[in-house]
Amino acid sequence: MTTVTDRPTRTRHRFIARAVSGVIAAASVIGFGELIAAPIQPNSSPFFAVGTTTVDRAPEWAREFAIHTFGTNDKPALFIGMSIAMVLIGALAGLVERPRRPIGSAILVVLSLVSIYAAMQRIGADWTYALPTVGGLIVGVAVLRLLNANLFGTQAEQPRIDNSFLPRRKFLVLAASAAAAAAAAGAAGRYIGQRIAGIVEDRANFRLPRVTDRAKAIPAGTDIGVPGSTSFVTPNDTFYRIDTALQVPQLTTGDWQLHIHGMVDREITIDWNDLMGREPIERVITLTCVSNEVGGPLAGNATWIGYRIKDLLDEAGVHPDADMLLSTSVDGFTSGTPVEVLRDGRDAILAVSMNAQPLPLEHGYPVRQVVPGLYGFVSACKWVVDWELTRFDKAQAYWTKRGWGDKAPIKTASRIDVPAALAPMQPGPIVIAGTAWAQHRGIEKVEVRIGDDEWKPATLAPEYSIDTWRQWTWEWDAPTGNHIAQVRATDLDGNVQVEERTPPIPGGSTGWHTRTFIVR
Repeated sequence: MTTVTDRPTRTRHRFIARAVSGVIAAASVIGFGELIAAPIQPNSSPFFAVGTTTVDRAPEWAREFAIHTFGTNDKPALFIGMSIAMVLIGALAGLVERPRRPIGSAILVVLSLVSIYAAMQRIGADWTYALPTVGGLIVGVAVLRLLNANLFGTQAEQPRIDNSFLPRRKFLVLAASAAAAAAAAGAAGRYIGQRIAGIVEDRANFRLPRVTDRAKAIPAGTDIGVPGSTSFVTPNDTFYRIDTALQVPQLTTGDWQLHIHGMVDREITIDWNDLMGREPIERVITLTCVSNEVGGPLAGNATWIGYRIKDLLDEAGVHPDADMLLSTSVDGFTSGTPVEVLRDGRDAILAVSMNAQPLPLEHGYPVRQVVPGLYGFVSACKWVVDWELTRFDKAQAYWTKRGWGDKAPIKTASRIDVPAALAPMQPGPIVIAGTAWAQHRGIEKVEVRIGDDEWKPATLAPEYSIDTWRQWTWEWDAPTGNHIAQVRATDLDGNVQVEERTPPIPGGSTGWHTRTFIVR
């Protein structure tokens, strides 16, 4: 016999079971949508279509908040947020679903319509982009109806009430099976998508070009080797990544082409074999993201192999009044680079290798742009497939449409890397060390001061080139107490790092980096 004490427990169990059924149904829409998207196009999957459209349509303040708050973890943060939203909406769908009132199913339909709309906004979308969401929706609704039917008896609106509370074992088996199927479908979709694209095999078979114009050797002492300090060359797996791609585009060397058109004498298209037939160069170049806060980590230095952009522009014949190269990624992102910068003799290249390896997928494989001296949002287009020669007064790139700068030269900057902030230290000699950069101008000097003391010159490591950052050290006889250190750099053009703190957007942050030390 049912007791009064048992009823609240069974009610709570039913509530949880209904919520779980909705979450599993929503996961089925996404998981099976991912699987169906594999042979069509990865961007057509419900989850990534909605995510990418969210990024594209997000207001400027939301973008800046995400980059400022999460930095290189902005994409995982978005995925986590979307997953939480999916769980909450799925739970709601499960709670309101009834055998004769499929309100929860209607919620899934509405969400799927949003997903279909998002998928149809992707570059190159056609009617097939709707199929992953439609297929996922069919599976999701079927799962929700099946699980819901096992939570209610023959009286459509009355839950089963008996001493065992619903056929618990059957429901758990069905729920676990559906959840496992959704997870397996999603994982299989990602795996099959990569295999169909051939990207993994293509990169594994990549052979670096033979380079005769090699980068000069890195002199001893260029890397100061202070424990905890930035290394002169940044490993690929720790090099910062900031871009708008929620999914890494899967472009093989066989599929890659670069179309050069617009204000040119000759419209040309270059494929991979054409590119490999040209003379490559190897250079060490530091890249910096405009979103980098004062003292932030969004800068990195690598050895690149690539092909001079100037040579390709000269081959096409740039019209004299064209002042912007509008570069487009395979995923639709655009950047606008001043033509004069690409033809002034600096080592602006189409890169195919990073630190003696093929470009990592997330860093633009198979081809990306590397331009010394400009922030990445106007120059470092990854997965680049299209160049249009145009003018700044006729066209706008992705971020300039959103109020960011158009020319974006990198500002003179420096930071303290060691000791760590608030690091406890003993009185006596210590080494303060860090990094400074002013790409394509070079660093002339770095100065450090403690509190309001006079500025003291730091010891600079040997300069590798004006296109790379430069490390520095400063020895200090630290007395007991709490101390604030500041650093500023001066570039070879005589520009002193700006003291006033300004935010990164629209043209790069300014301010002196400070760090507090505790000497006990």
